[in-house]
Amino acid sequence: MVQSLKSDLNKLATPQKAKASEWFFKTDPGQYGEGDQFIGVTVPEQRSIARKYKDLPLSQAEQLLKSPIHEERLVALIILVERFKSANRQSDQETQKEIYDFYLSHTDRVNNWDLVDLSADYIVGAYLADKPKSVLYKLAKSRNLWERRIAMIATYYYIRQSEAKYTLEIADVLLHDSHDLIQKAVGWMLREVGKRCSEQVLTDFLDKHAPEMPRTALRYAIERFPPEKRQKYLKSK
Repeated sequence: MVQSLKSDLNKLATPQKAKASEWFFKTDPGQYGEGDQFIGVTVPEQRSIARKYKDLPLSQAEQLLKSPIHEERLVALIILVERFKSANRQSDQETQKEIYDFYLSHTDRVNNWDLVDLSADYIVGAYLADKPKSVLYKLAKSRNLWERRIAMIATYYYIRQSEAKYTLEIADVLLHDSHDLIQKAVGWMLREVGKRCSEQVLTDFLDKHAPEMPRTALRYAIERFPPEKRQKYLKSK
């Protein structure tokens, strides 16, 4: 089944799109996506293929995750997310745990920001919804860039339930992270707290932390504020 899936992806491959993706996802030496390979298939096309192969066994999903081809890893993650959602709807806790454990054992292959953003909240955040969140704090302190981003983005699940607590706590852990992709993730999740939970909760956090926040994270967090309010926090640095 996995060979058929790869064949379907290759039929849609476009060299021009591949080249654009390699630039967009920073695949040159020394950049965060160094070594990532693209064949040039759009995300909607990848979702269509994931639907066709939704019953792909985990052992074959693992083959895709180990691939150097970005689109193959993304399709594998789309399949995992949809399968987790289905298990959640059916209260199939065994399958949920299997997918969650599989995901955490392959974080080294969830190794670009779009792969994290497509999957972390739907699998890690959702699985931990009624469980202790200690794994999030462990991931947030990881030396692995993508595990730190997984920790932050996983909290989006709770934001959508109008719960800001875990986002604020993980943001606090990552507040001084030097990597641009973590700063953007922190700022984005804080902005969503203000949008979906409470603007007051966001401003309380910023009143305490804005002077020490990296400018990128701060700019993302205050993006929805009116100009005067944005300037207030920018001038606090």
